[in-house]
Amino acid sequence: MPESEAFESIYREHYPRVRRICLGYAGGNANWAQDMAQEVFIRVWQNLDAFRGESKLSTWIFRIAVNTCLVELRNARRGMKTVGLEGVPVPAPEESDPGKREHPDRIASLYRAIDGLRPTNRTIALLELEGVPQQEIASITGLSHAAVRTRVHRIKNELLKLLKDESL
Repeated sequence: MPESEAFESIYREHYPRVRRICLGYAGGNANWAQDMAQEVFIRVWQNLDAFRGESKLSTWIFRIAVNTCLVELRNARRGMKTVGLEGVPVPAPEESDPGKREHPDRIASLYRAIDGLRPTNRTIALLELEGVPQQEIASITGLSHAAVRTRVHRIKNELLKLLKDESL
C-alpha cells in the first residue's frame, strides 16, 4: 500500500476519536478542536516513518494528540491564542452518535467539568470516555495500570460532584 493510502486509512480510522479528545482539551470549542486534530495528523504524517511499532499505533497517535493539546493549552495561557469557555457554542452533534443530539447542555457541562481537571486527569478522563483500554491509557500517560484504575475512580467521583454542583 503506498504511503499516502496508508496515511489516509490511519486518518479515517483515528480522526473521530482524536477530534473528540481535542474537543475535550478545547473545552468544547469545535473550531479549536478541529485545528488541534489537524495539527495532530500533520505530526503523525511527519513522523509515521519513525513509528517503531513498540506500542499499538493508536497508543502512539493518542500520545501525539495529548502532547499536541497540552502544547496548545500552554500557548493559549501564554496569550498566543485567546480561548474562553464563556459563550462557546455547543459543538454540532455528529451524525454517527444520535445520543449527543439529545442532551447538548449535558455535553457542554461535561466539557466544562473536564476542563477543570488537572492535565493528567483530563487526559485520563478523555481517553476513558473514548473507550481506550486502561492499560493503553497507562502506556500513554506513563502511569502504572493500578494508578490509572485508581485515578479513573477518583475522576468519576470528582466529575459527578462538579456536574451535580453545576445543576444546583
